[in-house]
Amino acid sequence: MPKHGKKYRNAVKNLDRTTARPVDEAMKQVVELAYAGFDETVDIAVKLGVDPRHADQMVRSSVVLPHGTGKTTRVLVFAKGPKEAEAKEAGADYVGGDELVEKIKEGWLEFDKAVATPDMMATVGKIGRILGPRNLMPNAKLGTVTFDLTAVIKEIKGGKVDFRVDKAGIIHAGIGKVSFGVEKLCDNALALVERLIQLKPSTSKGLYLRSISLSSTMGPGFKVDPVELRTRL
Repeated sequence: MPKHGKKYRNAVKNLDRTTARPVDEAMKQVVELAYAGFDETVDIAVKLGVDPRHADQMVRSSVVLPHGTGKTTRVLVFAKGPKEAEAKEAGADYVGGDELVEKIKEGWLEFDKAVATPDMMATVGKIGRILGPRNLMPNAKLGTVTFDLTAVIKEIKGGKVDFRVDKAGIIHAGIGKVSFGVEKLCDNALALVERLIQLKPSTSKGLYLRSISLSSTMGPGFKVDPVELRTRL
């Protein structure tokens, strides 16, 4: 088993991390016990009552967090003609077509999100094996294959977070920085959970929000009471 450092051991000393608590109380603990020498990201993990092996129970989408993520997101757009100019005007960091595809084939991946207009997808498909495993492939379900480039670029720059349930039925997402404070981080957590509830598959039976936990990059995790959280929505 991995050994935790002294700072971590001191942070969790005498703490009760087994009891699920109200979201604001759990978030307060996360913020107060973040001990790293940098502005840690706060992460949320939500265990859903779904079986990802079935296509009709795959939960995958995105949400725009009300207070953003605290990160600067570099956006690459595959577009041509008037749409290329629109993307640049909207604030895209990189815009182009075949020349970007060739650059990526050579190993360049200095961007965080990729967007494409529908007419460019045949070109982008040439590097699907490169972008796909890195979760960089434009996807219509996530709104990143679109002609409305201005709207999607502003959403991404403003704090749009993509998420997808993993094999264990868990959603993982970063919801901001410790420096945001408890109130803003709670707002972001509630926005993500509300979106998950909206996406509940009709074939999901029984308890849907099974467990929720919060943690900072280096700090301990704390359980959140899903029932109490739903009363906030």
